[in-house]
Amino acid sequence: MTTTVTRPTGPRPLRCYTATTARILKQLRADHRTVAMLLLVPALLLSLLYFVYQDSPTPPGAPRLFDRVGISMLGILPFIVMFLITAIAMQRERVSGTLERLLTTPLSKLDLLAGYGSAFSIAAAGQAGVACLVSFWLLDLRAAGSIWLVLLIAVVDAILGVALGLLASAFARTEFQAVQFMPVIVGPQFFLCGLLVPRGELPGWLEAVSNVLPLSYAVSALQEVSEHPGATGEMWRDLAIVALFAAAALCLAAATLRRRTA
Repeated sequence: MTTTVTRPTGPRPLRCYTATTARILKQLRADHRTVAMLLLVPALLLSLLYFVYQDSPTPPGAPRLFDRVGISMLGILPFIVMFLITAIAMQRERVSGTLERLLTTPLSKLDLLAGYGSAFSIAAAGQAGVACLVSFWLLDLRAAGSIWLVLLIAVVDAILGVALGLLASAFARTEFQAVQFMPVIVGPQFFLCGLLVPRGELPGWLEAVSNVLPLSYAVSALQEVSEHPGATGEMWRDLAIVALFAAAALCLAAATLRRRTA
């Protein structure tokens, strides 16, 4: 005999979404190791990068190698860290049975994922803020544009990592499988984003692939800030594309999220 679980009907007020956001933030605050990883890992890796390039020769009038690479890493590192943490955290909800219990309440899939996205986006803002603070004030990272624009792009890119992490977790059955999605989703974007080789110098078919990967536009937006004293139209266009990718990933994650663990 099959027992059907009936979800309560009726309106789902805003408090379903805000309650989910508050619950995730409370869980994060109680997990000191995760908070430390969220806030400190990108800043520590950027500090390591600074010492790697500290003695690299710089031609007269050219930007330092750390400036050229560091500005891009301010978008890449938060993206990677937020993808990993979000995918594992969401998968943990499923394995523990919390997800299945939540979805028998008036809380919809989109409510749940939006709450997760908001909570981790707040964490992403703190992460990007710490990374920018360390980079610009302690490591003397130089950019022609405003630090606030760099921070904005870094936060949006971290939110993209959150959305793609939620999407990856929707297809994973275990935490280990969630981690395995990282090289599949993050690896190609890292190689083709323009950090290692300018996108215009890639083989034609790889440049075409790069043009449909969101991290390419995040790096392009940061490079625009690095080279121009004010916000450019191309920067806003690239930032809008990253935001649209994040919104699309969140909606797709809600559409593909399974109610049951098996």
